[in-house]
Amino acid sequence: MNPRTPTGQDPHSIRTYGSDTSLQNYEEVVEKFVEFCRVNLRLGELTTKDHKQRIKRFLKTIGKPIVEITEDDIRSYLMQYTNKAPITYAHHLGSIKVFFRNFLKMGYLVEDFRFPEIPIKPKNGIPDKGQLKLFYEALPSLREKSLFLMFATTGLRCCEVLNLTFKDIDFSRRMVTPNNHTGRTKKSWITFYNHECEQILNKYLKRRNINSEKLFPISRKRIETIFQETTLKTGIKITPQVLREWFCCEMGRLGVPDRYVDAFCGRVPRSVLARHYTDFSPEKLKEIYDKAGLKVLS
Repeated sequence: MNPRTPTGQDPHSIRTYGSDTSLQNYEEVVEKFVEFCRVNLRLGELTTKDHKQRIKRFLKTIGKPIVEITEDDIRSYLMQYTNKAPITYAHHLGSIKVFFRNFLKMGYLVEDFRFPEIPIKPKNGIPDKGQLKLFYEALPSLREKSLFLMFATTGLRCCEVLNLTFKDIDFSRRMVTPNNHTGRTKKSWITFYNHECEQILNKYLKRRNINSEKLFPISRKRIETIFQETTLKTGIKITPQVLREWFCCEMGRLGVPDRYVDAFCGRVPRSVLARHYTDFSPEKLKEIYDKAGLKVLS
């Protein structure tokens, strides 16, 4: 039986969601939860989508009205993830906490569940320049080659690159200003691409015959498929995320301080950017980027 809340309120009176166990009812609740994540919590689309999928799976597995779900139900559900990677358990627990604590205001059900320690592992499998060049040359077209170099020389996330529009690019300064993050858990500032990327990007744009505001009108699924096919062809596993990690490692090797690498990658809180604008101004960042002399293919 569920305990009463700290205020003495009957848990069953808090929400009326889940008065039956039909899929239709669950779908309605989940959609309201999605709206809550987007509007109230200001989470990004990918984070919201992940929460949605996990909560749908959770509710279908439990299979009872939401107001009847107990702490034991949650514990039994999470048990299946205790033998998996700690990050997997943490993701599912995080979604359940957001659902009950933030959305349903039933935090008493999840307050005793703790997140696991996430071990920090050294990065393995970062490709060297020879492998990068082989993979790059095996890509099928100028579009994919341009994307490859954009991933490798900007440090941006895959979704940020794929959502770039022409107005996000200052071609004269090779400067990129991604404006696609609406969530509060991801940030983006400005970054740059190098001369290698500039040359291939210009060739790609001259031959491009698609009328689209997007710089790269291609889906994430399609680019992932192309990278997977190229991995099979070359035997070298490279993804957009691997190229982002390579960028961080290479910029560090070239002597760029961590705080600036974080700025290029969009990992600096907006509050810090505001307080230290001089240190993170476009002019300062371009000076640091160009001085590093980042090269991918040579």
